[in-house]
Amino acid sequence: MKTDIQIAQEAKMLPITDIATRLGIEDDELELYGKYKAKINDAFLKRTAERKNGKLILVTAINPTPAGEGKTTTTVGLGMAMSKIGKNAIIALREPSLGPVFGIKGGAAGGGYAQVVPMEDINLHFTGDFHAITAANNLLSAMIDNHLQQGNELSIDPRRILFARVTDTNDRALRNVIVGLGTKMDGVPRQDKFMITVASEIMAILCLAESISDLKERLGNILVAYTYSGSPVYCRDLQANGAMAALLRDAIKPNLVQTLENTPALIHGGPFANIAHGCNSVRATKLALKLADYTITEAGFGADLGAEKFLDIKCRKAGLSPDAVVLVATVRALKYNGGVPKTELSGENLDALAKGAVNLEAHIDNLRKYGLPVVVAINRFGSDTDAELAYIEKICTEKGADFALSEVFAKGGDGGIDLANKVVAACEKQKNFEFMYADELSIKEKISALATKIYGAAEVKYDAAALKNIAEIEALDEKYSRFPICVAKTQYSLSDDAALLGRPTGFTLTVREVKLSAGAEFIVVLTGAIMTMPGLPKKPAAFNIDVDDAGNITGLF
Repeated sequence: MKTDIQIAQEAKMLPITDIATRLGIEDDELELYGKYKAKINDAFLKRTAERKNGKLILVTAINPTPAGEGKTTTTVGLGMAMSKIGKNAIIALREPSLGPVFGIKGGAAGGGYAQVVPMEDINLHFTGDFHAITAANNLLSAMIDNHLQQGNELSIDPRRILFARVTDTNDRALRNVIVGLGTKMDGVPRQDKFMITVASEIMAILCLAESISDLKERLGNILVAYTYSGSPVYCRDLQANGAMAALLRDAIKPNLVQTLENTPALIHGGPFANIAHGCNSVRATKLALKLADYTITEAGFGADLGAEKFLDIKCRKAGLSPDAVVLVATVRALKYNGGVPKTELSGENLDALAKGAVNLEAHIDNLRKYGLPVVVAINRFGSDTDAELAYIEKICTEKGADFALSEVFAKGGDGGIDLANKVVAACEKQKNFEFMYADELSIKEKISALATKIYGAAEVKYDAAALKNIAEIEALDEKYSRFPICVAKTQYSLSDDAALLGRPTGFTLTVREVKLSAGAEFIVVLTGAIMTMPGLPKKPAAFNIDVDDAGNITGLF
């Protein structure tokens, strides 16, 4: 079979103006970035604000494994399959980060015959949104250090600066750095750090902001530091939020592209300032709901992270209510959860499948707790046996979930027709959507709710630093305690230990740090050994990526 990039390069794309015309977008409401990419401006968003919303479908997955699950591929394929069965559908995705593209993943625009295109552009610079976020973030960092240099009128304690620099590259050497070295004119020396751009609070703010004015206010609310006396210092105190908003003026506009089969796709925003929950922006999702009868969107990594944050943060903040959830899994990944090495996943092994299927069961149970209809999509491989597929279908039926095979990787939209029909039917089922915790609960109570109800933990343990963090947040303003919780933990396990596969229970979830994202309006909870600046593997995907004299890129996924 051809590689993903070969398939993408051979695609018969329509001019993006043709896709826009299908959606009723006028020329002056479209801002072109070449022939196949465009941004949709505020004029169109305002014109369609009163339209009735279509159905909202969330695509999520079991905990990721080296065997692969195919969540984005399924999302894209489902959108194309919807068109195949005569439904008016649109896809809403997050933008890929350059870190994973050049690191482990090698690309994040779907796969096989279920991709969004132009694939190379989407995986690389796209329309520059992430560059704008990086620039806005580092402008604030520069203004913090300049304030220290210029007399420090606000009495900022250099030891208590909370805001970090970012770069959209996996670079472990930047996790801990010293800035301001050199002469007196080179700044005030202090310890700093870099995070990957998608972990910036600016990313979260861009994704959650409803307008430029909302964006500017949220930027101003970023808690950047404390003074020597312990008082908070916000971005607005440094008078940086206006300039930052100016840098983000275009980045806040949703991006319009298409699939291999010319289904419209909005790709905008990243994972809301935390690892492992790649939702697209509120603006993109809300716009998609106005443009089609069915909006298919996805959340990052496993349902314990991505879906939970989509439901408990994004839906809470944006007033969204999904009509159905698609849970993606593979037979191979479930056998891996059952203890089979990656190299031995091809042969039938019902015992290992039974052991590993508890991971699928956990995610079905969790999603059902939200009161939503669930469709399990098995991303089919040629090595899957009838007995293995029948076993999974039996589990789904017992758990109250629908079951469908997906072959969109090999067959495009045609391979997702059964899934599309199941999803359409699920959207008509009764739902009783509810959040996993109430706003009124304390910070610790919210963390406990997620730890016990979603992850399966028996208890939560707090490091001394985390307890101090919580006390400080609660002392700042009582409104902060009402914010939702954004947990950073390993994506590979339901627990905070990446090695615990399947469905671990009775473990202790360890919270080591708690941070207030006052602009994004949530509280970040760091657990286990999670990093906000990933490193590169021994053989990064960058090894395989190249470009020839004609500008043709190879090796990108």
